[in-house]
Amino acid sequence: MFKLFTTNFWAVTARLILRNKIAILIGILIITVLFSTQWKHMRFTYTEANLLPDDDPINITYDNFLKTFGEEGNLIVIGVKDSTLFTVEKLNAWNNLSDNFKKYDAVESVISIKDLQKLVKDTINGKFTLSPFIKDSVSSFKQIKTLEDELFNKYPFYDNFLFNKTTKTVRSAIYLKKDIVNTSARKDFVINILLPKIEAFEKTTNLDVRISGMPYIRTLNAQNIVDEIGLFILAALVVTSLIFFFFFRSFRATFISLIVVCIGVMWTLGIIGFLNYEITVLTALIPPLIIVIGIPNCIFLINKYQQEVKLHGNKVKSLQRVITKIGNATLMTNLTTASGFATFILTESKLLKEFGTVASLSIVAIFMLCLLIIPIIYSFLPYPKDRHLEHLNKRWIGGFVNWIEWVVKHRRIAIYATSVILLIVSIIGIYKIRISGSLIEDMPKKAEFFEDIRFFEREFNGIMPLEIMVDTKQKKGVMKLSTLKRMNELEDVIIETPELSKPISVVDLVKYSKQAYYNGNPLHYQLPTSQESSFILSYAKNSTSNINLTNNFVDSTGQYARITTFMKDIGTDKMERIEENLQTKINKVFPKDRYNITMTGKALVFQKGTKYLVNNLVVSLTLAILLISLFMAFMFRSFKMIIVSLIPNLLPLLITAGLMGYLGVPIKPSTILVFSIAFGISVDDTIHFLAKYRQELQANNWKIKTSVYGALRETGVSMFYTSIVLFFGFSVFTISSFGGTVALGALVSATLLFAMLSNLILLPSLLLSLERSIANKEVLKEPAINIIPEDDDEDVDDDNSNF
Repeated sequence: MFKLFTTNFWAVTARLILRNKIAILIGILIITVLFSTQWKHMRFTYTEANLLPDDDPINITYDNFLKTFGEEGNLIVIGVKDSTLFTVEKLNAWNNLSDNFKKYDAVESVISIKDLQKLVKDTINGKFTLSPFIKDSVSSFKQIKTLEDELFNKYPFYDNFLFNKTTKTVRSAIYLKKDIVNTSARKDFVINILLPKIEAFEKTTNLDVRISGMPYIRTLNAQNIVDEIGLFILAALVVTSLIFFFFFRSFRATFISLIVVCIGVMWTLGIIGFLNYEITVLTALIPPLIIVIGIPNCIFLINKYQQEVKLHGNKVKSLQRVITKIGNATLMTNLTTASGFATFILTESKLLKEFGTVASLSIVAIFMLCLLIIPIIYSFLPYPKDRHLEHLNKRWIGGFVNWIEWVVKHRRIAIYATSVILLIVSIIGIYKIRISGSLIEDMPKKAEFFEDIRFFEREFNGIMPLEIMVDTKQKKGVMKLSTLKRMNELEDVIIETPELSKPISVVDLVKYSKQAYYNGNPLHYQLPTSQESSFILSYAKNSTSNINLTNNFVDSTGQYARITTFMKDIGTDKMERIEENLQTKINKVFPKDRYNITMTGKALVFQKGTKYLVNNLVVSLTLAILLISLFMAFMFRSFKMIIVSLIPNLLPLLITAGLMGYLGVPIKPSTILVFSIAFGISVDDTIHFLAKYRQELQANNWKIKTSVYGALRETGVSMFYTSIVLFFGFSVFTISSFGGTVALGALVSATLLFAMLSNLILLPSLLLSLERSIANKEVLKEPAINIIPEDDDEDVDDDNSNF
């Protein structure tokens, strides 16, 4: 019997791999084919990322709102800001365009200027009737002027709904059916119907039509995510393979590495399909991540094989040593990387759980593929030629390692002083970090739909819905005059808030009813008095058979009402202040024993979700540190070695966090991932260095100085190679059009670069400075993972026929 992950374990593993090559390759092929059959189950998300747990009170409140009033994000708006629109030909064309959308199954209703109705008092029958502003079509310029005068000056009910009377911007509202908003039918309507018709209209009329609304934004945003998956995979393959070839100058080694990572990507897509997960803005990053993480595995394995071949010229022995010597360290580095991602599984966010699950499984899978495929393929290939080994003698790499060694040997005090200064400066920067809960901040800034979002923000004060639900705790409580007055007071606060649009609610309908009762006089657009309400109410009751304007604002029981407003893209701090102001007014106006008032809406839910993620960031990172510390303890059985190994990896995280503060990069769902990911990857260099350090201790009779410099010279090249690959690999994400993805790529790249320097300079310095306290019996114990010394001739098969 042998212990797990000891010398004997890896020796047996090496023999099993090299003696069962054909069976293993066939097995990998079969698994790859099976995974490819799962690709059909992959689907792209049709909803926004829900960052909160399902049982969170914020989510429960939002779900209750949807049950009462249905899906709130079903509005698409199209708008035009052009004085030439108010001509007979173009205004009729605009109205016909809006009318044309009514015939499609995906559309519930369309409201354009042509659909606007006057509420008219019918004195004879004692009821209100509806009369259109435009009958059939506009026939004269005089009619247009009358229309403008009525809409802009006489009927405040419609102000800021379909037009901005100050800038003369006009828009139409397209309400999709609520049951298709979160399905592929939404995408089909937007891509195949809406956009082609808008383009045709623009060509015919020479008008610039702006489009926005959550269904439209979500569709184009999701399409951008889909388009970027292929771009990222291709860019990651090109960048990492070019760097790999630059270091190794071998088409053979580069091609083998590409085969391995491509199979890894196929497995990743298969895992997503098998688990029936959606492709989101996060899971879309995993395939290129696997390429970026897989290439360093290939570098360590191929570099070690070529070093061994150059050392003793025995190909069989070299391949077995690749597995026995690098297998342990590579396993641990991949496990620590997977742990960094796996910590997201422990959060309550479905989005992060799925990301963590797929990423951690894929990283373990790419390790297995590298360990199996590379030695097997090289066993079939001829002995490496001299040109394949030339990179081992590169002077500039040797010069870099010599410089690192000189700095560690002669500038240790300067290293510590620099580290302390960076630490202090970084901590100051951390206090400057702000939190962003914006729904659109990460969206492509150069995309046309983003420009349109800003357009509607300027013209109509935003398109992100914020809902306030009023529960009167009794049937038909909404239409009580006392309730309407309280709602009106709250709406006054909303109107005074520049970041919010004019609210829409049943209050506006009641005011409109009073205006109609007084024959359309705009001076009477206000809530009725208690005496007036009885007369107006009698007219309203007689009108319910043919006029039902309250459906969207009051539920069927009359117990619940909604106040809908739209907000600009504002930061979390501003949003919290607005929420606090509204809540203060709510507490003052609505007695808690008679009313239950809740604020919700997609914008608010996303903002709360961001805060939830920030709170979980500390938990996630702490778990990552704890898990990786356990790996270190398992490897070295020394508490002091755990501390020494953590310091060089925590410092780069603090430096990156400080940079975020100084550069104004906010904490948001995308940048939150940086720390756990970077920590899980950066600690790989530490493991490789310390593994070689222990090996050198055994070979050099426990002389720490000799062992540190020996480990530095041995691992410095591979650490440099892999860090450069990781740096440029993650930099691929900076080509994204999504701000969050760009920030993620840039920050992880910077962190890994800091981590490489920290592990090459600070870690050896700490080992040398603490040599007396570290060089004790605790360190000299048999390690949990026994790494074979360089000069140890383990049992190998010298005959190729034994493979």
